[in-house]
Amino acid sequence: MSIIDAHHHLWNPAERSYPWLEDAALAPIRRPYVLDDLRGHADAAGVHRTVLVQTVSDLSETRQFLTVAHASRGLIAGVVGWVDLTDPDVERTLAELRASPGGELLVGIRHQVQDEEDPGWLLRPDVLRGLQAVAAAGMSYDLLVFPQQLAAAAGAVERVPEGRFVLDHAGKPPIRSAVLEPWATDLRRLAGHGNVACKLSGLVTEADWQHWTMSDLRPYADVVLESFGPGRVMAGSDWPVCELAASYARVWEVASELVALLAAAEQRAVLAEVAARFYRLG
Repeated sequence: MSIIDAHHHLWNPAERSYPWLEDAALAPIRRPYVLDDLRGHADAAGVHRTVLVQTVSDLSETRQFLTVAHASRGLIAGVVGWVDLTDPDVERTLAELRASPGGELLVGIRHQVQDEEDPGWLLRPDVLRGLQAVAAAGMSYDLLVFPQQLAAAAGAVERVPEGRFVLDHAGKPPIRSAVLEPWATDLRRLAGHGNVACKLSGLVTEADWQHWTMSDLRPYADVVLESFGPGRVMAGSDWPVCELAASYARVWEVASELVALLAAAEQRAVLAEVAARFYRLG
């Protein structure tokens, strides 16, 4: 079965600063992860194409990612980059990125909203204008939020109905504490909008890194699949972050187990087709 990894990263601390990587708990992954590493893991796991996602609020990283994707010989089929949504010239920035080398691979934009102190950041007029610019450019927008920001995410989607949105990591449910609410209710509200897809990714790192089991993950995956339906769910590794709790290969074993009870066509949708459609991968 064809597999598209809808969410992974690359980074090199020797070339760029990653403030979020300074957390002591992240020391095991504070090292370079480059294209050759990805290719080896993807080949072994049967992953045919991927989506490379931003890690810092830096246009230079987006440009670098486009160059790397262009040189990947088709492995990286799309890049979700970063722009300053609040910039009055955001339309010009998006056009410049699209016109740059590899710019045809820019399929989406993301900002690390989870790091914003304002819980309503997505509802700010300047942010909403930026989201409208992303939609007008034909790109999707990745929502990286904590559970307490899901309501604002739904509000932003309601105000930008022309956009396409992808919820990263299922909205980071509280798997470690084994509670479903209010995450599940807020997720269902967001899923009520047909222009939103959800990534079945990042679950192992929301669980206990050392002792998680499939039974810890399954209730949250079931809510995602029931709320969005297999036609709006895409699987991603969140590599190399996932290495804190599971190898690249193990993450794909988990994804296969979580969708095993779906019909074959639904499994194909989650493992490849939804990502290709939502990100408009060539």
